[in-house]
Amino acid sequence: MSNRPVIAVTVGDPAGIGPEVVVKALAEADVRAACVPLALGSVRVLEETARKLGVPVRFRRVDGPSALPENTVGVIEPEGADPGDFAIGRVSASCGRAAVACILRAVDLVQRGEARAIATAPVHKEAMRLAGYQELGHQELLARVTGARDLATMLVSGRLRAVHLTTHRSLRDACDAVTRGNILAKLKLTDRCLRAWGVRKPRIAVAALNPHGGEGGLVGREEVDEIAPAVQDARAGGIDARGPFPADSVFLRAIDGEFDAVLAMYHDQGHIPVKVHGFERSISVTLGLPFIRTSVDHGTAFDIAGKGVAQHASMVEAIRAAAALATGLELGRVGGSESGARSGAPGGKS
Repeated sequence: MSNRPVIAVTVGDPAGIGPEVVVKALAEADVRAACVPLALGSVRVLEETARKLGVPVRFRRVDGPSALPENTVGVIEPEGADPGDFAIGRVSASCGRAAVACILRAVDLVQRGEARAIATAPVHKEAMRLAGYQELGHQELLARVTGARDLATMLVSGRLRAVHLTTHRSLRDACDAVTRGNILAKLKLTDRCLRAWGVRKPRIAVAALNPHGGEGGLVGREEVDEIAPAVQDARAGGIDARGPFPADSVFLRAIDGEFDAVLAMYHDQGHIPVKVHGFERSISVTLGLPFIRTSVDHGTAFDIAGKGVAQHASMVEAIRAAAALATGLELGRVGGSESGARSGAPGGKS
């Protein structure tokens, strides 16, 4: 084994594009140069996917990190990871169960110190529900199994980093979560994580909830009553937080280098600018876990699964980012690099 970090790479829902983007990503020389990838999934599914794609990667079932020949990737296949007979592009309980089995085994690996970080391919929420899991996705599942209470999703594409106050909530519920306490907690978490990743004094912009920043209370009171006071609290605690700024311009200012991250008030407010700025290579990083977890920034894309046209650039970036963070590289080296990993159609619906 080299001194490259071992990164646990989960294959996601076997019926989606997860197997395809993982196989393609693991064939990239810069991925193998950055880490020792350890796949978690069905060996059969991975081998069949590589054969159909004509990708020169071999897979070997292992019990843990192992020294393997060139172009050979070790695969841990937890119980239940092989879904048996399934239809590509169709929701099924067996595929949901397989995806979760791999996630849980990956958590075990990092907690035991056998892997340094986790990079995840997409899961399907409905398939997880059919398999008996109530969580809406990776983050909620990881919060339950680790006991982590204060988590946040950060999307990364190049210089743009958007941290989300809330993610999987209805817009109505998300607005109710825009409180002074919630915002201050996310600012503290963001500042702490950015500092841990090499940003000496993070500059964090806070997006407004209402149009034009609320116009001094004329089109909404959240900026006056909740957001601005939270920013003041953060600044009093030594955090370089600024805002609230109108959401229609603050993300462009971050792209131009004025801020290290933007705190978005709800899911789409942060997701849309990141995906417009660089959807193909955008990734997700979960803040607040007791280990590093990165992910693709797209869904299972059942509409193109099995067609061999899914782009794998986001999976490449997720693995490379996990390796960079695991080895202490500065955050500026993470996300949006020019890896050249392109493969036809986009990753599909998220």
